[in-house]
Amino acid sequence: MGCSGNEKMLQKVATQLQIFSQSSNANVKLETRLETLEPVASNLCFVNCREKRAAVLICLFEGDEGEFRVILTKRSMKLSSHPGEVSLPGGKMEEADEDDSATALREAMEEIGLDPGLVQVVANLEPFMSQQQLTVVPVLGLLQKIEDFKPLLNTDEVDAIFDVPLEMFLKEENHRCEERDWKGKKYVLHLFNFESEHENFLIWGLTASILIRAASVIYQRPPCFIQNLPDFQQVQKSLKPEPPP
Repeated sequence: MGCSGNEKMLQKVATQLQIFSQSSNANVKLETRLETLEPVASNLCFVNCREKRAAVLICLFEGDEGEFRVILTKRSMKLSSHPGEVSLPGGKMEEADEDDSATALREAMEEIGLDPGLVQVVANLEPFMSQQQLTVVPVLGLLQKIEDFKPLLNTDEVDAIFDVPLEMFLKEENHRCEERDWKGKKYVLHLFNFESEHENFLIWGLTASILIRAASVIYQRPPCFIQNLPDFQQVQKSLKPEPPP
C-alpha cells in the first residue's frame, strides 16, 4: 500500500533533517566524542558532561491544514524552577540514557505520556546554552499519527499541553523582542504570544530561540523579523575564552 500525502511530506522532511544532521555531525554520542581523551580524564569529563547536559524534544506532526505543528507544555506551578513557563518536553540527562535522543524521549514519556515508539527521531540540532550554564540539545522527532498520541500529563511537572504552528517562529505576527543584558553584553530576547481556545501562552527565552532555529532549518529560510542585536547564544560564544594555539 502506498504512502499518503501526509506521510510523504513527513518522510521528505525526515530525509532533509537526516542530511542536516549528518552534515552538522550533531548525532554523535557523548561516548564517541570522548574516545580520544585519556581514560581517567574521559570518565571524569563524561560524568561532568552528563550533569550539565539536557535534551528537549521538538515533536512535529502535520496539522489539519497541512502545516507542521510542535507540541509544547506549560510547566507546573509546583516546580521550583521556571514555574508556569512554556517549554518543550525534556530535562536533564540521566546515567541510564544512552544519548540525547534517549533523554528527550524518556522525559517526554514521563511528562506527557508520549510513547517513544510513536516518534521517529531524525536529527539533533546544535546544542544551546541556558543561563544556568546547562547544555541543552534539541532533538527533532516526527509523530506520524497524532491521533495515536493519548496525552497523560504528569501534574507534578506539567499543567497543560498544547501545540502551535512551527512556522509562527519565522513570522513577525505575534512576535516581539526585548533588549537584555548578560555580563555587560546586550542581547535580544524573543517573545511570541499564542492564543488557544482555553488560554493565552507566552513562548520566550531558550524555548523561543530553539524553535526559531528549528523552523529556520525545516523551512530553509531565516525569520522575517529584523535582529539588530546578537541573541543570547551569540553572546555566550563571544564570552568564551579563545582556545590556546
